[in-house]
Amino acid sequence: MGRVRVGTSGWTYAEWRGVFYPPDLPQRLELEHVAARLPTVELNASFYALQRPQSYLSWAQRTPPGFRFSVKGWRAVTHERRLVDVQGALAGFFGSGVLALGEKLGAVLWQLPPSLRFDPEVLARFCALLPRTTTEAAELTDGATGDPGGGERPLRHAVEVRHRSHERAELVEVLRAHGVALVTADTGGRWPLLQDQTADFSYVRLHGSPELYVSGYDDAALDDWAGRVRAWSAGTTPPGARPPAAPRATEPMALTASAAPTDGRDVFVYFDNTTAARAPFDALALAERLS
Repeated sequence: MGRVRVGTSGWTYAEWRGVFYPPDLPQRLELEHVAARLPTVELNASFYALQRPQSYLSWAQRTPPGFRFSVKGWRAVTHERRLVDVQGALAGFFGSGVLALGEKLGAVLWQLPPSLRFDPEVLARFCALLPRTTTEAAELTDGATGDPGGGERPLRHAVEVRHRSHERAELVEVLRAHGVALVTADTGGRWPLLQDQTADFSYVRLHGSPELYVSGYDDAALDDWAGRVRAWSAGTTPPGARPPAAPRATEPMALTASAAPTDGRDVFVYFDNTTAARAPFDALALAERLS
């Protein structure tokens, strides 16, 4: 069995104050409040602008041992450069201090724009550029990573796709070849819901269904997701899922889980239905089911 961590996408939301956060809680202590109740969060500020090493170091110091941050990759890579000629942007991102999180860095999330169509060659070149260890990240940035040390550590990467052209078996082949996780994203049908496992860990984003970013998850939905997460953690196929046929580039990718992996895997689950403070309560409810 792998380690399952359930958290929220971000933690700084006005809607949470007085609902999830106590009315008298200072905003500077909101991260500590989340980290005392959940073992992970997704850091979103890094998508909009490069952060500073001091910020990453502060976030790491304010959270307990064993806590993990997944960091959303810079939009200059995904939305501006659209995965093409991104060596400089990747160096800028990893040079901004991401590795200052140390062992608390869980995975790096690369969210592709909804308009970006599947191009196997572009995606393969991008995956090949991603540093897979802290040593490779240091080489990419000429040593300017903010890494606190502690020896070489592996780096995990996950890709979330949003254009329907990615619903192909070839996507699975490309990501598996590079050990990059395919994000399972529940978006109320707006974007693809893909459950094929392509790496040694799983990454799940629950954006709300049926209304994106707003809808909460009822008991039945949480039970269903708990079953899927347990299966991925154990290295088996989720209940009720039908493994697809062997991948072929000329066939659409099955929207069910791929054939069972041979080993268990760590699973990161993030609730992104942040409006009306549904995300933290749904995360707690799912974590309780998986405890």
